Amino acid sequence: MKLSHWAKKQGISYRTAWEYFRTGKLPTAYRLPGGAIIIPDTIKQKQDYIITYARVSSSQNKNNLETQSQRLIDFCNAKGWVTSLNIKEIGSGLNDKRKKLEKVLIKGEATKIIIEHKDRLTRFGFRYLEILCSHIGCEIIVLNQMETDKQDLIQDFISIITSFCAKIYGQRRSRRKTESLIKGLQDDKKINSKS
Repeated sequence: MKLSHWAKKQGISYRTAWEYFRTGKLPTAYRLPGGAIIIPDTIKQKQDYIITYARVSSSQNKNNLETQSQRLIDFCNAKGWVTSLNIKEIGSGLNDKRKKLEKVLIKGEATKIIIEHKDRLTRFGFRYLEILCSHIGCEIIVLNQMETDKQDLIQDFISIITSFCAKIYGQRRSRRKTESLIKGLQDDKKINSKS
């Protein structure tokens, strides 16, 4: 079958399928003299593994987490998709240590990750996650391209400022400790040279 048809059957974009072909991840695929890329039917197709991912910044928004998750499930049902996993997490979009999301990305079995807004997955670096997912044959589907509510943005802004302040004060403290250590060594050297 043609690469475009194979990509559609896999539930991935043509661009992702082309990248698989280009990087040698489809070893039995070949190019016809006319340029068409053919994939023999013997290649095992990846089973659909659809995941919904809902996230809120704090436990105060737990009700929103439940309704957000339900909207994602309703969307999948309307499309006729059966979800394999419905993930709900509480944590800042700036925090890159979200255990449930990490587990999904490490396993690499998802074919689709459904999110309500880009920032539900991450505040920064969304494109990097898209690229990563495309390499494991997974598509990220964003329902709304709108920004999230003001409260989440304010919370994440505060997190950024707190993080930067902690780094700055930590560097100052570290510099003071280093300067104190150097001064102590210099004092010891002076004492030893006098004796």
